[in-house]
Amino acid sequence: MPDYDALKKDLEGLTIEDNPALVRQKSRDFYWYSPVLKEELDKVVGDLVVTPKNEEEVIRVLKTAFAHGVPVTARGGGTGNYGQCMPLSGGIVLNMLAMNAIKEIAPGRVLAEAGVLTADLDRACQEHSGQELRFHPSTTATATLGGFVAGGSGGVGSIHWGGLRELGNILKLRIVTMEAEPRVIELTGWDLQKVSHAYGTNGIITEVEMPLAPAYDWVDVIVGYDDYMDAVRYADNLAQRDGVLLKELAVISAPAPFDYFTRHKPFLKEGQSVVVMMVAPHSMGAIESFTAMRKGDMRFRSDKAESMKGIPHAYEIAWNHTTLRALKLDTNITYLQVQYSGPNHLEKIETLEKLCGDDLIGHLEFIRFDGTVQCVGLPMVKYTTTERLDELMRIHEDTGCPIFNPHRYTLEEGGMKQTDTVQLAFKQETDPKGLLNPGKMIAWENPDFDFTAGKNFLFPGLAALEG
Repeated sequence: MPDYDALKKDLEGLTIEDNPALVRQKSRDFYWYSPVLKEELDKVVGDLVVTPKNEEEVIRVLKTAFAHGVPVTARGGGTGNYGQCMPLSGGIVLNMLAMNAIKEIAPGRVLAEAGVLTADLDRACQEHSGQELRFHPSTTATATLGGFVAGGSGGVGSIHWGGLRELGNILKLRIVTMEAEPRVIELTGWDLQKVSHAYGTNGIITEVEMPLAPAYDWVDVIVGYDDYMDAVRYADNLAQRDGVLLKELAVISAPAPFDYFTRHKPFLKEGQSVVVMMVAPHSMGAIESFTAMRKGDMRFRSDKAESMKGIPHAYEIAWNHTTLRALKLDTNITYLQVQYSGPNHLEKIETLEKLCGDDLIGHLEFIRFDGTVQCVGLPMVKYTTTERLDELMRIHEDTGCPIFNPHRYTLEEGGMKQTDTVQLAFKQETDPKGLLNPGKMIAWENPDFDFTAGKNFLFPGLAALEG
């Protein structure tokens, strides 16, 4: 067991918190979206929280932790849903929120420390030069930029710009390694893949440079349809209109909108599915014409609302916020993450609606992926048993729709179910003791793990917690 009294003495002068209640709070994210993860991860807790104010303090923490053999798990706003920032082996929770300086705003780009909130960064860029981030998570008010890069894949704006994995959507990352003498490394170009969406397993991100786009006073629009597939076809056709500038395009099936979107309820019709959009003001004429042609029921538009007081932004009823709205009213709701590859994606969506019945509430997000507009699914599930949840995932896979499993805490099981050799090789270089966010990269913990065997990975540290 590490000597935490000696560790704290070596870190004297830094902001350290070891109050059990506060440490437990900072050891949590939104893992409870998943009933499976809620049961598996509920006992996970760190030993202390360290809040660095600058990169020099990060280096000091990692150097000291390495010497003591203590794990370090980086944490931003804690808005992830898969236990990404939960310390499975205890140790130090590295709270990055104090590193929130915006260092430079220039035409088309911004450089900031990893702990800045994405909403604060957007506001600063808008005030400075009428620019904004290309995309942001739906949790932008509480999510950090570094956390978004380390744990996210896309979000609000991906309908136009694609995801974080697309070349050019991250410009530069600055990281600190976990070694006897920590190094500072700057990554650009293809090398960004080494750290992007790696959960902080192979380097602590301290600075991020992101591209910017022109900022608009986006108009929130909700269009209703009595038939879910009519709403899906409307959105799919609209997504192909290159001349219409959108920042968000989602479809959410009844009964979710009327039942769960309580603050929008006066504008909604019971039994209707909805298309939720963020539209550039100059594209509203096109949206009006398109909606009339497609016989859509325009239920709401923010530019015509008497007051937006108390009404959430459109992105706050989309992406993972859709599930969050449902969970506030029904704790038995959870969700899946689905890829509907084209060109027969509409057929797949309709087939799954029929096969899954009332256990599934449809939710699609339209994004640009490798240059082509596609849709991904975040359908809500009325959870009954783990067996039924697994069966619903099998039905999707058998229909040709891969599942990115949000009920697993590892990189591989929540992703492509295979080893990311680039990220593994970089971890071997930057974290030789495996002390950064242990348990999240199967390829490091168990190189012989068989992803085709149909068995779930259990990190030994979690098994020890179970006693």
